[in-house]
Amino acid sequence: MDLGVRWKLHGDGKVPAPGAVVRPDERLSWPRTAGLGAQHVVAMFGASFVAPVLMGLDPNLAIMMSGVATVIFLLATRGRVPSYLGCSLSFVGVAAVIRAQGGTSATVTGAVLVVGAALFLVGLAVQRFGARIIHAAMPPIVTGAVVMLIGFNLAPVTASTYWPQDQWTALLVMLFTGLAVVCLRGFWSRIAIFLGLVFGYALSWALDRVFGKIHSVDGSGKLTDHWRLDFSAVGQADWIGLPSFHGPSFEWSAILVALPVVIALIAENAGHVKAVGEMTGDNLDDKLGTAISADGVGSMLSTAVGGPPNTTYSENIGVMAATRVYSTAAYWAAAGFALLFGLCPKFGAVVAAIPGGVLGGITVILYGMIGLLGAQIWINAKVDLRNPLNLVPAAAGIIIGVGNVSMEFTDTFSLSGIALGTVVVITGYHALRAFAPAHLKTQQPLLDEGTSSYDEKAEGEGEGDGSQRAKS
Repeated sequence: MDLGVRWKLHGDGKVPAPGAVVRPDERLSWPRTAGLGAQHVVAMFGASFVAPVLMGLDPNLAIMMSGVATVIFLLATRGRVPSYLGCSLSFVGVAAVIRAQGGTSATVTGAVLVVGAALFLVGLAVQRFGARIIHAAMPPIVTGAVVMLIGFNLAPVTASTYWPQDQWTALLVMLFTGLAVVCLRGFWSRIAIFLGLVFGYALSWALDRVFGKIHSVDGSGKLTDHWRLDFSAVGQADWIGLPSFHGPSFEWSAILVALPVVIALIAENAGHVKAVGEMTGDNLDDKLGTAISADGVGSMLSTAVGGPPNTTYSENIGVMAATRVYSTAAYWAAAGFALLFGLCPKFGAVVAAIPGGVLGGITVILYGMIGLLGAQIWINAKVDLRNPLNLVPAAAGIIIGVGNVSMEFTDTFSLSGIALGTVVVITGYHALRAFAPAHLKTQQPLLDEGTSSYDEKAEGEGEGDGSQRAKS
């Protein structure tokens, strides 16, 4: 059985010829492949380390399990879909809501494990019936609205938790990260979040040396004098050791909050497979269901031991676009580096020491970008918001999600925020569609026209309402 772990040497193994690409089943020399793998790890550093910190989970375990999830994904797709799986930012808001309700880290990982299982089942269904079942239940107006409310639901976390810890550092980090995203090119623009973290560390250290301790709320919310950058835990951490593991705990209230994120993960995977197919020139339609299932399995395994969920990372698409090297051997190397980092507690302590003000500046951009990915889905799909069938459920669901509106059904069961907003968008859309006049229900294509074989008859039948392109 071909597992996609055999690669042909591309040319002389040194530098690809002008205009040539290194295909997924090819590789450069092993030293160069290792270097590319390290580059992929750096590309996902920013978001993949910020996410577990924001979720209150062990960053060492996060990076280790991202390597494991990447191996699972590469084996499942038989080496045809080059991708790195890192911690998904889509779950940050879910973790914040669960913790606000009194949930522990075990409660968070238990809820997310169920999401991974649901994602796995969705992948199996796509393999059996094709992608049209996804789009029948979740057309782009629904998917975009859910992704948007997930991102914007996080705004109060930045405003009330991170930004107040050091507002001036947060402002400067926000400006620096924004400039890095906009002004840098190629690989450097893809690691803008990581560069923002480095800048934030350096700035916090300098401010501590010049002005001393800051009088503000700390990470626990207490008003006190404290150092912006505290490396005391780094000195106490070992160089080599296992991360901290814990088992999941399952609570229905937490699971219902987390389940809507399945929609965002489906969008991320569909967009990733589509983008990689366009870049490599391969038809990867048959791998979409496999990719979704593999992501689900990776997330289940990670959360079962106390780690965060994973998803395909678009940052690494940028690395491939810049280098024109699509070799899956580089991703195997990246997974190996991730496993090594996960075995270094001192490295995790450095990550855990990210100052609150630095997180404040980065999350302003990061959370906003997550939310606006929902708008990007609408734009790519040419969703018509003048159509009340699209406008009404999306508008209602987004306001409920962003405003954290709550509905109490019994003394022990309620829905609010992300969960309630998602229910309103999905059920509202399909209920209204059942009663809407025919001229509001134009047939819409699945995914972008010409990029897949999911619906060959879709083009020309109505306005596009399909491609879902999102990232972590």
